[in-house]
Amino acid sequence: MSVETTQRQVEHDVLLVNDKTKNKIQVVKGLDKDGKLETVPATKKNQNQFLKVDRNGDFFSNFFSNFFSQLKNPTQFTFFRVPELLTIKMANQMQKELNQSGPTHELFLKHQITEIGNEPKKENKVAEPTKEEGQYNSNKFDIKDIDWDSLSRLGLSKEKLQEMDLLEPLLQGYKTKDLVAVNLDLGSAVFSLDARLSLQKNEEGKVVMALEGVKKYPNLNVPLYGHEFSKQDKHNLLKTGNMGRVVDLVHPTTKEKIPSVVSVDRLTNNLVVTRVEKMQLPQEVKGIVLSEEQLQTLKEGKPLLVEGMTSAKGNLFNAEIQFNAAKGHIEFLFDNTNKQSQTQNQSQLSDDLKTFRGKELTEKQQSDLLEGKPIYIKDLIDKRGNPYQGYVTYNKETKQADFSFQNPNKEQQSKAQSQSEKQAAEPKKTKGRKM
Repeated sequence: MSVETTQRQVEHDVLLVNDKTKNKIQVVKGLDKDGKLETVPATKKNQNQFLKVDRNGDFFSNFFSNFFSQLKNPTQFTFFRVPELLTIKMANQMQKELNQSGPTHELFLKHQITEIGNEPKKENKVAEPTKEEGQYNSNKFDIKDIDWDSLSRLGLSKEKLQEMDLLEPLLQGYKTKDLVAVNLDLGSAVFSLDARLSLQKNEEGKVVMALEGVKKYPNLNVPLYGHEFSKQDKHNLLKTGNMGRVVDLVHPTTKEKIPSVVSVDRLTNNLVVTRVEKMQLPQEVKGIVLSEEQLQTLKEGKPLLVEGMTSAKGNLFNAEIQFNAAKGHIEFLFDNTNKQSQTQNQSQLSDDLKTFRGKELTEKQQSDLLEGKPIYIKDLIDKRGNPYQGYVTYNKETKQADFSFQNPNKEQQSKAQSQSEKQAAEPKKTKGRKM
Protein backbone atom coordinates (compact mmCIF):
# COMPACT_ATOMS: atom_id res chain seq x y z
CA MET A 1 0.00 0.00 0.00
CA SER A 2 1.44 3.41 -0.93
CA VAL A 3 1.95 6.22 1.59
CA GLU A 4 -0.59 8.30 -0.32
CA THR A 5 -3.21 5.57 0.00
CA THR A 6 -2.52 5.15 3.72
CA GLN A 7 -2.85 8.88 4.32
CA ARG A 8 -6.11 8.98 2.42
CA GLN A 9 -7.51 6.08 4.48
CA VAL A 10 -6.66 7.80 7.76
CA GLU A 11 -9.23 10.52 7.05
CA HIS A 12 -12.13 8.19 6.16
CA ASP A 13 -14.61 6.05 8.10
CA VAL A 14 -16.67 3.14 6.80
CA LEU A 15 -20.20 2.04 7.72
CA LEU A 16 -20.76 -1.50 8.99
CA VAL A 17 -24.33 -2.75 9.32
CA ASN A 18 -26.08 -5.58 11.13
CA ASP A 19 -29.24 -6.76 9.38
CA LYS A 20 -31.42 -7.88 12.31
CA THR A 21 -33.18 -10.45 10.11
CA LYS A 22 -29.88 -12.16 9.26
CA ASN A 23 -27.57 -11.29 12.17
CA LYS A 24 -24.72 -10.74 9.72
CA ILE A 25 -22.16 -7.93 9.82
CA GLN A 26 -21.44 -6.49 6.38
CA VAL A 27 -20.03 -3.30 4.87
CA VAL A 28 -22.35 -0.67 3.41
CA LYS A 29 -21.92 -0.20 -0.33
CA GLY A 30 -24.73 2.37 -0.79
CA LEU A 31 -28.41 2.64 -1.63
CA ASP A 32 -30.10 1.55 -4.83
CA LYS A 33 -32.62 3.76 -6.65
CA ASP A 34 -35.46 2.35 -4.51
CA GLY A 35 -33.77 3.19 -1.21
CA LYS A 36 -32.79 -0.42 -0.47
CA LEU A 37 -29.51 -0.97 1.33
CA GLU A 38 -26.66 -2.47 -0.71
CA THR A 39 -23.91 -4.30 1.20
CA VAL A 40 -20.80 -6.40 0.51
CA PRO A 41 -18.84 -8.84 2.68
CA ALA A 42 -15.92 -7.33 4.61
CA THR A 43 -13.08 -8.74 2.51
CA LYS A 44 -10.01 -7.25 0.80
CA LYS A 45 -11.52 -8.19 -2.54
CA ASN A 46 -14.44 -5.81 -1.93
CA GLN A 47 -12.46 -2.86 -0.51
CA ASN A 48 -13.05 -0.70 -3.60
CA GLN A 49 -16.83 -1.06 -3.07
CA PHE A 50 -16.85 0.13 0.57
CA LEU A 51 -18.79 3.36 1.11
CA LYS A 52 -16.17 5.74 2.54
CA VAL A 53 -17.17 8.89 4.43
CA ASP A 54 -14.99 11.78 5.57
CA ARG A 55 -14.57 11.43 9.31
CA ASN A 56 -15.13 15.15 10.01
CA GLY A 57 -17.81 15.22 12.71
CA ASP A 58 -20.20 17.73 11.16
CA PHE A 59 -19.88 16.31 7.68
CA PHE A 60 -20.43 12.73 8.86
CA SER A 61 -23.52 13.68 10.88
CA ASN A 62 -25.06 15.53 7.94
CA PHE A 63 -24.20 12.71 5.56
CA PHE A 64 -25.67 10.01 7.77
CA SER A 65 -28.85 12.00 8.42
CA ASN A 66 -29.40 12.30 4.68
CA PHE A 67 -28.48 8.64 4.11
CA PHE A 68 -30.80 7.41 6.88
CA SER A 69 -33.74 9.50 5.64
CA GLN A 70 -33.53 7.82 2.22
CA LEU A 71 -33.21 4.28 3.58
CA LYS A 72 -36.14 1.91 3.15
CA ASN A 73 -37.09 -0.05 6.31
CA PRO A 74 -34.49 1.72 8.53
CA THR A 75 -35.59 -0.08 11.72
CA GLN A 76 -34.27 -3.33 10.23
CA PHE A 77 -30.65 -2.22 10.51
CA THR A 78 -28.10 -1.20 13.13
CA PHE A 79 -25.16 0.83 11.84
CA PHE A 80 -21.62 1.09 13.13
CA ARG A 81 -18.92 3.61 12.26
CA VAL A 82 -15.34 2.29 12.08
CA PRO A 83 -12.00 3.59 10.70
CA GLU A 84 -11.37 2.50 7.11
CA LEU A 85 -7.99 1.01 8.05
CA LEU A 86 -9.65 -1.35 10.55
CA THR A 87 -12.82 -2.21 8.60
CA ILE A 88 -12.13 -5.88 7.85
CA LYS A 89 -10.56 -6.62 11.23
CA MET A 90 -13.43 -5.07 13.21
CA ALA A 91 -16.15 -6.57 11.02
CA ASN A 92 -14.73 -10.06 11.62
CA GLN A 93 -14.47 -9.41 15.37
CA MET A 94 -18.04 -8.11 15.54
CA GLN A 95 -19.36 -11.11 13.62
CA LYS A 96 -17.50 -13.47 15.95
CA GLU A 97 -18.99 -11.82 19.04
CA LEU A 98 -22.42 -11.61 17.43
CA ASN A 99 -22.39 -15.35 16.82
CA GLN A 100 -21.47 -15.97 20.46
CA SER A 101 -23.54 -13.56 22.52
CA GLY A 102 -25.25 -10.88 20.46
CA PRO A 103 -24.47 -7.16 20.04
CA THR A 104 -24.18 -6.17 23.71
CA HIS A 105 -20.38 -6.09 23.91
CA GLU A 106 -18.44 -2.85 24.45
CA LEU A 107 -17.14 -3.06 20.87
CA PHE A 108 -20.68 -2.72 19.50
CA LEU A 109 -21.66 0.04 21.92
CA LYS A 110 -18.51 2.05 21.19
CA HIS A 111 -19.01 2.13 17.41
CA GLN A 112 -22.81 2.05 17.06
CA ILE A 113 -24.31 5.17 15.50
CA THR A 114 -26.92 6.55 17.87
CA GLU A 115 -27.29 10.14 16.62
CA ILE A 116 -30.26 9.17 14.45
CA GLY A 117 -33.34 7.66 16.09
CA ASN A 118 -34.78 4.50 14.58
CA GLU A 119 -37.83 6.22 13.16
CA PRO A 120 -39.57 5.33 9.90
CA LYS A 121 -39.44 7.81 7.05
CA LYS A 122 -42.16 10.43 6.91
CA GLU A 123 -44.14 9.90 3.76
CA ASN A 124 -45.78 13.35 3.65
CA LYS A 125 -43.20 15.96 2.73
CA VAL A 126 -43.80 19.57 1.81
CA ALA A 127 -41.29 19.55 -1.03
CA GLU A 128 -38.89 17.03 -2.46
CA PRO A 129 -35.38 18.28 -3.28
CA THR A 130 -34.22 17.99 -6.85
CA LYS A 131 -31.80 15.21 -7.68
CA GLU A 132 -28.90 17.65 -7.77
CA GLU A 133 -29.86 19.34 -4.50
CA GLY A 134 -30.28 15.96 -2.84
CA GLN A 135 -26.82 14.97 -3.99
CA TYR A 136 -25.12 18.00 -2.47
CA ASN A 137 -27.37 18.99 0.46
CA SER A 138 -24.99 17.66 3.13
CA ASN A 139 -22.02 19.77 2.03
CA LYS A 140 -20.38 22.82 3.56
CA PHE A 141 -21.35 24.97 0.58
CA ASP A 142 -24.65 24.99 -1.33
CA ILE A 143 -24.36 24.54 -5.07
CA LYS A 144 -27.12 27.12 -5.54
CA ASP A 145 -24.95 29.84 -3.93
CA ILE A 146 -22.17 29.61 -6.52
CA ASP A 147 -21.97 32.42 -9.08
CA TRP A 148 -21.35 30.34 -12.21
CA ASP A 149 -21.33 33.42 -14.46
CA SER A 150 -18.32 34.80 -12.58
CA LEU A 151 -16.56 31.43 -12.66
CA SER A 152 -17.01 31.26 -16.43
CA ARG A 153 -14.53 34.15 -16.66
CA LEU A 154 -11.99 31.79 -15.09
CA GLY A 155 -12.69 29.15 -17.70
CA LEU A 156 -14.59 27.08 -15.14
CA SER A 157 -18.11 25.68 -15.31
CA LYS A 158 -20.22 23.27 -13.30
CA GLU A 159 -19.96 20.67 -16.07
CA LYS A 160 -16.17 20.95 -16.24
CA LEU A 161 -15.76 20.63 -12.47
CA GLN A 162 -18.07 17.60 -12.45
CA GLU A 163 -16.17 16.02 -15.34
CA MET A 164 -12.90 16.44 -13.45
CA ASP A 165 -14.46 15.04 -10.23
CA LEU A 166 -13.76 18.34 -8.45
CA LEU A 167 -17.23 19.71 -7.71
CA GLU A 168 -18.14 17.46 -4.79
CA PRO A 169 -14.83 17.91 -2.90
CA LEU A 170 -15.09 21.68 -3.40
CA LEU A 171 -18.64 21.74 -2.01
CA GLN A 172 -17.44 19.67 0.96
CA GLY A 173 -14.92 22.42 1.76
CA TYR A 174 -11.73 20.80 0.46
CA LYS A 175 -9.05 22.19 -1.80
CA THR A 176 -8.55 20.46 -5.13
CA LYS A 177 -6.09 17.59 -4.82
CA ASP A 178 -4.17 18.65 -7.93
CA LEU A 179 -3.44 21.89 -9.74
CA VAL A 180 -6.13 23.11 -12.13
CA ALA A 181 -5.55 25.22 -15.23
CA VAL A 182 -7.31 28.58 -14.85
CA ASN A 183 -7.68 31.35 -17.44
CA LEU A 184 -8.11 34.85 -16.00
CA ASP A 185 -10.00 37.00 -18.53
CA LEU A 186 -9.45 40.65 -17.55
CA GLY A 187 -10.89 42.03 -20.77
CA SER A 188 -7.74 43.72 -22.00
CA ALA A 189 -5.57 40.73 -21.16
CA VAL A 190 -5.87 37.01 -20.50
CA PHE A 191 -3.61 35.17 -18.08
CA SER A 192 -3.21 31.42 -17.64
CA LEU A 193 -2.00 29.83 -14.44
CA ASP A 194 -2.10 26.56 -12.52
CA ALA A 195 -3.68 26.81 -9.08
CA ARG A 196 -5.35 24.85 -6.31
CA LEU A 197 -9.00 25.79 -5.99
CA SER A 198 -11.24 26.05 -2.95
CA LEU A 199 -14.58 27.64 -2.11
CA GLN A 200 -14.71 30.34 0.54
CA LYS A 201 -17.13 32.94 1.84
CA ASN A 202 -16.03 36.55 1.49
CA GLU A 203 -16.74 39.34 3.98
CA GLU A 204 -20.19 39.83 2.42
CA GLY A 205 -21.06 36.17 2.89
CA LYS A 206 -20.92 35.31 -0.83
CA VAL A 207 -19.39 32.02 -1.97
CA VAL A 208 -16.31 32.73 -4.09
CA MET A 209 -13.60 30.62 -5.68
CA ALA A 210 -10.17 31.06 -4.07
CA LEU A 211 -7.13 30.54 -6.29
CA GLU A 212 -3.88 29.41 -4.70
CA GLY A 213 -1.06 29.90 -7.18
CA VAL A 214 2.27 28.11 -7.19
CA LYS A 215 5.39 29.62 -5.60
CA LYS A 216 8.92 28.45 -6.28
CA TYR A 217 9.77 28.48 -2.57
CA PRO A 218 7.78 29.08 0.63
CA ASN A 219 8.25 32.63 1.88
CA LEU A 220 9.80 32.19 5.33
CA ASN A 221 11.60 35.52 5.54
CA VAL A 222 8.54 37.61 6.38
CA PRO A 223 6.35 37.27 9.51
CA LEU A 224 3.23 35.12 9.28
CA TYR A 225 0.38 36.69 11.28
CA GLY A 226 2.92 38.20 13.67
CA HIS A 227 5.15 35.12 13.93
CA GLU A 228 8.76 35.39 12.81
CA PHE A 229 10.22 32.07 11.76
CA SER A 230 13.25 30.91 13.72
CA LYS A 231 16.15 29.09 12.09
CA GLN A 232 14.76 25.81 13.41
CA ASP A 233 11.26 26.65 12.12
CA LYS A 234 12.66 27.20 8.63
CA HIS A 235 14.69 24.01 8.78
CA ASN A 236 11.65 21.93 9.81
CA LEU A 237 9.32 23.45 7.21
CA LEU A 238 11.80 22.94 4.37
CA LYS A 239 12.71 19.41 5.45
CA THR A 240 9.41 17.83 6.55
CA GLY A 241 6.83 20.41 5.47
CA ASN A 242 5.71 20.89 9.10
CA MET A 243 7.01 23.49 11.58
CA GLY A 244 6.90 20.99 14.44
CA ARG A 245 5.45 23.19 17.18
CA VAL A 246 2.44 25.28 18.18
CA VAL A 247 2.72 29.07 17.92
CA ASP A 248 0.33 31.94 18.71
CA LEU A 249 -0.73 33.66 15.48
CA VAL A 250 -2.44 37.05 15.63
CA HIS A 251 -5.80 37.33 13.86
CA PRO A 252 -5.50 40.28 11.43
CA THR A 253 -8.91 41.74 12.40
CA THR A 254 -9.68 40.80 15.99
CA LYS A 255 -5.99 40.75 17.08
CA GLU A 256 -6.81 37.55 18.97
CA LYS A 257 -3.88 35.22 19.60
CA ILE A 258 -4.72 31.81 18.18
CA PRO A 259 -2.62 28.70 18.97
CA SER A 260 -1.92 27.13 15.57
CA VAL A 261 0.29 24.75 13.62
CA VAL A 262 1.91 25.67 10.30
CA SER A 263 2.76 23.48 7.30
CA VAL A 264 3.88 23.94 3.70
CA ASP A 265 1.53 22.93 0.90
CA ARG A 266 3.95 20.81 -1.13
CA LEU A 267 1.91 21.36 -4.27
CA THR A 268 2.03 25.17 -4.22
CA ASN A 269 4.69 26.02 -1.57
CA ASN A 270 2.18 28.25 0.21
CA LEU A 271 2.01 28.23 4.01
CA VAL A 272 -1.15 26.75 5.54
CA VAL A 273 -2.38 27.27 9.10
CA THR A 274 -4.69 25.13 11.25
CA ARG A 275 -5.97 26.13 14.68
CA VAL A 276 -5.08 23.60 17.36
CA GLU A 277 -8.76 23.37 18.33
CA LYS A 278 -9.62 22.37 14.74
CA MET A 279 -7.03 19.58 14.42
CA GLN A 280 -8.60 16.26 13.46
CA LEU A 281 -6.58 13.48 15.09
CA PRO A 282 -7.29 9.75 14.73
CA GLN A 283 -7.75 7.54 17.76
CA GLU A 284 -6.27 4.55 15.95
CA VAL A 285 -3.52 4.29 13.33
CA LYS A 286 -2.82 1.04 11.50
CA GLY A 287 -4.11 -1.09 14.37
CA ILE A 288 -2.50 0.94 17.18
CA VAL A 289 -4.76 2.84 19.62
CA LEU A 290 -3.09 6.13 20.50
CA SER A 291 -2.79 7.07 24.17
CA GLU A 292 -3.71 10.49 25.56
CA GLU A 293 -0.01 11.25 25.88
CA GLN A 294 0.59 10.39 22.22
CA LEU A 295 -2.40 12.47 21.10
CA GLN A 296 -1.05 15.40 23.13
CA THR A 297 2.29 15.11 21.31
CA LEU A 298 0.47 15.37 17.98
CA LYS A 299 -1.58 18.32 19.25
CA GLU A 300 1.68 20.10 20.01
CA GLY A 301 2.60 19.75 16.33
CA LYS A 302 5.49 17.39 17.07
CA PRO A 303 6.34 14.18 15.19
CA LEU A 304 5.40 10.98 17.01
CA LEU A 305 7.10 7.61 16.58
CA VAL A 306 4.49 4.81 16.56
CA GLU A 307 5.80 1.25 16.83
CA GLY A 308 4.15 -2.06 16.00
CA MET A 309 1.74 -0.86 13.32
CA THR A 310 0.38 -3.43 10.87
CA SER A 311 0.65 -2.93 7.13
CA ALA A 312 -1.96 -4.08 4.61
CA LYS A 313 0.14 -7.21 4.03
CA GLY A 314 0.12 -8.02 7.73
CA ASN A 315 3.72 -6.92 8.37
CA LEU A 316 4.69 -4.95 11.48
CA PHE A 317 6.43 -1.63 10.95
CA ASN A 318 7.43 1.55 12.79
CA ALA A 319 7.02 5.08 11.49
CA GLU A 320 6.80 8.67 12.61
CA ILE A 321 3.49 10.45 12.14
CA GLN A 322 2.77 14.18 12.33
CA PHE A 323 -0.19 16.48 11.74
CA ASN A 324 0.03 18.34 8.44
CA ALA A 325 -2.00 21.55 8.31
CA ALA A 326 -2.01 21.61 4.50
CA LYS A 327 -3.55 18.14 4.31
CA GLY A 328 -5.76 18.52 7.36
CA HIS A 329 -4.74 15.16 8.82
CA ILE A 330 -1.71 13.21 10.01
CA GLU A 331 0.91 12.00 7.56
CA PHE A 332 3.58 9.32 7.70
CA LEU A 333 7.18 10.55 7.88
CA PHE A 334 8.97 7.46 6.64
CA ASP A 335 12.06 9.52 5.78
CA ASN A 336 12.55 10.27 9.50
CA THR A 337 12.21 6.64 10.65
CA ASN A 338 15.22 4.35 11.04
CA LYS A 339 17.48 6.93 9.38
CA GLN A 340 20.54 4.76 9.82
CA SER A 341 18.97 2.05 7.66
CA GLN A 342 18.09 4.37 4.81
CA THR A 343 19.93 3.75 1.57
CA GLN A 344 22.49 6.18 0.23
CA ASN A 345 20.35 6.70 -2.84
CA GLN A 346 17.45 7.94 -0.73
CA SER A 347 19.64 10.46 1.10
CA GLN A 348 20.89 11.79 -2.23
CA LEU A 349 17.43 12.37 -3.62
CA SER A 350 16.77 15.93 -4.72
CA ASP A 351 13.88 17.64 -2.94
CA ASP A 352 12.71 18.82 -6.37
CA LEU A 353 11.93 15.22 -7.29
CA LYS A 354 9.57 14.43 -4.42
CA THR A 355 6.76 15.71 -6.61
CA PHE A 356 6.34 15.66 -10.37
CA ARG A 357 3.93 18.10 -12.00
CA GLY A 358 1.92 18.33 -8.80
CA LYS A 359 1.92 14.56 -8.16
CA GLU A 360 3.61 13.36 -4.97
CA LEU A 361 5.99 10.45 -5.58
CA THR A 362 6.09 7.49 -3.23
CA GLU A 363 9.31 6.41 -1.56
CA LYS A 364 9.47 3.40 -3.93
CA GLN A 365 9.07 5.63 -6.99
CA GLN A 366 11.84 7.95 -5.78
CA SER A 367 14.14 4.98 -5.17
CA ASP A 368 13.43 3.52 -8.63
CA LEU A 369 14.24 6.86 -10.29
CA LEU A 370 17.61 7.05 -8.54
CA GLU A 371 18.36 3.52 -9.69
CA GLY A 372 17.77 4.64 -13.27
CA LYS A 373 14.42 2.93 -13.66
CA PRO A 374 11.50 4.69 -15.38
CA ILE A 375 8.31 5.00 -13.31
CA TYR A 376 4.75 5.09 -14.63
CA ILE A 377 2.53 7.91 -13.39
CA LYS A 378 -1.17 8.35 -14.11
CA ASP A 379 -3.79 10.99 -13.27
CA LEU A 380 -1.56 13.92 -14.24
CA ILE A 381 -3.54 16.99 -15.30
CA ASP A 382 -2.59 19.15 -18.29
CA LYS A 383 -3.20 22.90 -18.54
CA ARG A 384 -6.60 22.30 -20.08
CA GLY A 385 -7.66 20.18 -17.15
CA ASN A 386 -7.44 16.89 -19.06
CA PRO A 387 -5.88 13.81 -17.42
CA TYR A 388 -2.86 12.08 -18.96
CA GLN A 389 -0.24 9.53 -18.02
CA GLY A 390 3.25 8.44 -19.00
CA TYR A 391 6.77 7.58 -17.88
CA VAL A 392 9.23 9.63 -15.84
CA THR A 393 13.02 9.20 -15.75
CA TYR A 394 15.68 11.01 -13.71
CA ASN A 395 19.01 12.35 -14.98
CA LYS A 396 21.50 12.31 -12.09
CA GLU A 397 23.95 14.62 -13.87
CA THR A 398 21.47 17.40 -14.61
CA LYS A 399 19.22 16.52 -11.65
CA GLN A 400 16.23 16.90 -13.93
CA ALA A 401 13.20 14.68 -14.47
CA ASP A 402 12.16 13.84 -18.02
CA PHE A 403 8.72 12.79 -19.23
CA SER A 404 7.78 10.43 -22.06
CA PHE A 405 4.49 8.94 -23.20
CA GLN A 406 6.36 5.76 -24.18
CA ASN A 407 8.35 3.49 -21.89
CA PRO A 408 12.01 4.53 -22.48
CA ASN A 409 13.19 0.99 -21.76
CA LYS A 410 11.03 -0.39 -24.56
CA GLU A 411 12.32 2.28 -26.94
CA GLN A 412 15.92 1.37 -26.12
CA GLN A 413 15.18 -2.33 -26.48
CA SER A 414 13.48 -1.69 -29.80
CA LYS A 415 16.45 0.31 -31.11
CA ALA A 416 18.90 -2.36 -29.95
CA GLN A 417 16.80 -5.07 -31.58
CA SER A 418 16.57 -3.14 -34.86
CA GLN A 419 20.33 -2.59 -34.88
CA SER A 420 20.92 -6.28 -34.20
CA GLU A 421 18.58 -7.32 -37.02
CA LYS A 422 20.27 -4.87 -39.38
CA GLN A 423 23.69 -6.26 -38.61
CA ALA A 424 22.43 -9.81 -39.06
CA ALA A 425 21.03 -8.96 -42.49
CA GLU A 426 24.32 -7.52 -43.79
CA PRO A 427 26.59 -9.99 -45.62
CA LYS A 428 29.60 -11.00 -43.61
CA LYS A 429 32.93 -9.76 -44.98
CA THR A 430 35.65 -12.41 -45.32
CA LYS A 431 39.30 -11.76 -45.69
CA GLY A 432 40.76 -13.11 -48.94
CA ARG A 433 43.92 -15.15 -48.86
CA LYS A 434 46.88 -13.78 -50.86
CA MET A 435 48.20 -16.04 -53.51
